[in-house]
Amino acid sequence: MDEIEKQAAELLKNIDIAFKKLDLNERQIELEELRELIAEPDFWQDNLKAQEVTKRLAKIKDQIEPWVKLKNDVQEIVELAKEDDQTIKQELKQQLVSAQTDYKKLQFTLQFSGKYDDRDAILRLSAGAGGTDAQDWTQMLERMYLRWGEHSGMKTELIEESPGEEAGLKSATISVSGPYAYGKLKGEHGVHRLVRLSPFNSDNLRQTSFALVEVLPQIDTPEEVHIDDSDLRIDVYRSGGKGGQSVNTTDSAVRVTHIPTGIVVAIQNERSQLQNKDTALKILRSKLAQLQIEQHNKKLNELKGPTKSAEWGAQIRNYVLHPYTLVKDTRNGHEERDAQKVLDGEIDGFIEAYLNLG
Repeated sequence: MDEIEKQAAELLKNIDIAFKKLDLNERQIELEELRELIAEPDFWQDNLKAQEVTKRLAKIKDQIEPWVKLKNDVQEIVELAKEDDQTIKQELKQQLVSAQTDYKKLQFTLQFSGKYDDRDAILRLSAGAGGTDAQDWTQMLERMYLRWGEHSGMKTELIEESPGEEAGLKSATISVSGPYAYGKLKGEHGVHRLVRLSPFNSDNLRQTSFALVEVLPQIDTPEEVHIDDSDLRIDVYRSGGKGGQSVNTTDSAVRVTHIPTGIVVAIQNERSQLQNKDTALKILRSKLAQLQIEQHNKKLNELKGPTKSAEWGAQIRNYVLHPYTLVKDTRNGHEERDAQKVLDGEIDGFIEAYLNLG
């Protein structure tokens, strides 16, 4: 076996390992099933479901096709390398270098082998201890993640936000769509702590504020996380807010409570009660999926309600703006001295450090 054949065979072995780790063979089967489903004559009768299926098919294609092409190319190199033809050998050498480069580019996807890592994400931001400062901190985090989405080529959509009384936000919900959105963002899940001179204090004293960031895998179909209707309490009420055309004056806001876990999701931003209910249920399914990941339970009725609160001692990351500037992750020690750069959305260093830790 010459050097080209040897290197190509080794690369093919690594690609086969990647296929197993990413369940690409199973996803190829799912891709064919989706194609058969789309080919059915009555497929577009349920337009909403059809859109979800075509979206899933496009996502799987984007994940599979680069790997399938690479594997086919390398298999061809292995076969042709057995030929004793120096002209072919020279061409194969160039093809092998190109294939090795492609493999390195695709290698990062090997870090996303979790059940929901390929899904879009839902970010839920909630102000914790710290009063108005915490609400302002929540709005700063909202801006940080929206800016990160822009830098990363992700599509972000603000689903709902609840403004604070004086400034900032009590809560906000953001949808993030793009390749491996949940896999990339899941390490942001937890309490984020800010230390700075308070702009809301007349004495300009140092203030510590907390906000909870929940990162949820977006669950698009009810079949993936089935919830019994008997486990739900659904309340409707009049949307609150500062008035204006954006606030509905009818009872369109919806609050959904999952009785077994005590999880509550309230949505009031959409125009209709039905839209709010659908959005709230999607977020609830996503929260239950995240709880299953955290608690390693397969059955929903075994889940316990979330206990993490946004206060001292629970933080995953500290953002210090005074008396010095530093952002440091408490789990892996990764730090950035330029805090403003981080708050402007440059958080890839923290994302990579978390993934490498896993």
